[in-house]
Amino acid sequence: MVHSQAAPPDLVVFLTDDQGQLDSTPYGGQGIRTPNMQRLADAGMTFTRAYVASPSCAPSSAALLTGLMPARNGAEANHSKPRAELKKWPAYLKELGYEVVAFGKVSHYKHTADYGFDHFSDDGFHQHQSITNAIAWLKARPHAGAKPLCLMIGSNWPHVPWPEETAGYDPANLPVPAGSIDTPTTRACRAKYAAAVTRADTDLGLVMAAAREHLPKEALMLFTPDHGAQWPFGKWNLYEFGVAVPLIIAWPGVVMSGTRTDAMVQWVDLLPTLLEAVGGKAPPDIDGRSFLPVLRGQTTKHRDRIFTTHANDNRFNVYPARAVRDERWKYIRNLHPEFAFTTHIDLVAGRLGQRDFFSTWETASQSDPQAAAILKRYHARPAEELYDLATDPTEQGNLAADSRHAPQLAALRADLDAWMKLQGDQQKQFAEPRLLRNPNSFGRKAQIGDQQKQGVKGKATK
Repeated sequence: MVHSQAAPPDLVVFLTDDQGQLDSTPYGGQGIRTPNMQRLADAGMTFTRAYVASPSCAPSSAALLTGLMPARNGAEANHSKPRAELKKWPAYLKELGYEVVAFGKVSHYKHTADYGFDHFSDDGFHQHQSITNAIAWLKARPHAGAKPLCLMIGSNWPHVPWPEETAGYDPANLPVPAGSIDTPTTRACRAKYAAAVTRADTDLGLVMAAAREHLPKEALMLFTPDHGAQWPFGKWNLYEFGVAVPLIIAWPGVVMSGTRTDAMVQWVDLLPTLLEAVGGKAPPDIDGRSFLPVLRGQTTKHRDRIFTTHANDNRFNVYPARAVRDERWKYIRNLHPEFAFTTHIDLVAGRLGQRDFFSTWETASQSDPQAAAILKRYHARPAEELYDLATDPTEQGNLAADSRHAPQLAALRADLDAWMKLQGDQQKQFAEPRLLRNPNSFGRKAQIGDQQKQGVKGKATK
């Protein structure tokens, strides 16, 4: 067994933005080139069951930086902030003598100042200079070595807008995610997304090289994205495609190289894990739990349940949902199945949305029954969903109405009820929803009916 370190290690946390778990070489790759992610996996431990708290940016990062789930930290809606009085990641590490620095999208855009970093920069939209500025800062770091360092760097890739140059990816040779409608425009957009993921991988490679040059070899390096890709059934969804993410940790002298683990972990667990790794103590009153024994190879288990939650993204997406999974089964509760599920993907044209390919889905649905079924599934969700992840890992067959699986449904339903009660989850609705006008008709105009403004912001609904 490898030995532990005597001195607190430097920490380098590298975050990508909107990257699905399968979209990197250590997880299968889906035809996408990520050589640096693979190099990190070869040097450390790859987690096959790592989950964010929420599939949208602000709630996900707030959970990471507080160790608290959204209902407890206050950042449930996208673009919202955790409560100001809460203790956050930098404060915990500063108490242990660390210098804590952030570059790029580590929190949500322009929220970084609220977290108490010693230094931060480049936290606006697609400020790609964050990578070069982080490396320059590390190279010129004043009083280098006087304090241990926690350096957090957020790449803006592969968040939209994706690059127009597809970096040699052939759309015809890229698989499209499960549940997609396969059109030429869909494939063209998939190639752009692949190019964006490879740019994120290039950013990681630059950071890894800088860490090797300017930090001790015992530094801990962690890579993970904030949630799944901006793709139908990914971001803004509690399906695995939206909440399961890559997580790779390399720590020379402690973590065995080239290892994989099926231990179930969550983003809220990262704060207590790293605190214990550097000699601190995980606070008992947060939701996160340290998985340091998994890193040390002392156990292969961590959580037996994973809970995830989603509220909305302004009015582009208003679809509150909660979910729980165990080792095999996944249960999703859609709090308002009468709402139409919409996102930037189907509502927004141009650089930040994907109307250019989603419109081809709508066209295909007019003549192709399978495409029509996919489009209907995208916009209209049942109150409950149940999936057997052992036989259906991409969650294509809802078993909630199958009486053969009533015991699994009842058990996970009860687990979710108990967890929501413990969280003080008020099931808030933060924006005006769009209602399903005609659930049996799924052209863009026919399916979504707008409501009159009802003043629902912040209102608790059951």
